[in-house]
Amino acid sequence: MSSRIADPRPQAVASGGVVTITGWRCRDCAYPIAREVLRCPICRGGMEQTTFSPRGEVFASTCLRVGVPGHEPPFAMAYLILDDGPRVLVHTEGEEPLPVGGRAAVTSVTAGGDMVATICVQEAS
Repeated sequence: MSSRIADPRPQAVASGGVVTITGWRCRDCAYPIAREVLRCPICRGGMEQTTFSPRGEVFASTCLRVGVPGHEPPFAMAYLILDDGPRVLVHTEGEEPLPVGGRAAVTSVTAGGDMVATICVQEAS
């Protein structure tokens, strides 16, 4: 029996300047979730793998000034609610937190598998 713990982060792949985020969605109620589960936590329906948009709204953001393995402080992180998907934890460029309520997009994935998001330029209405 393997003692390896599954990586709970959503799977994200950057290719040709575009990031694709893979997750799961309930077949019955369409609830999105970032990590693989057998049953929907809302309605207990079956789940199917899907992809989500890399763009979304910043839910929360902060600057960490403590050491974390693999990351040199200070660095910023944020929760991003994907437009058609779940809330995901992302790193940001530099140490400046992203503005809460602002628009951001996952633009790259580090070699360690961390998603990196940057603020979006204001879209024309």
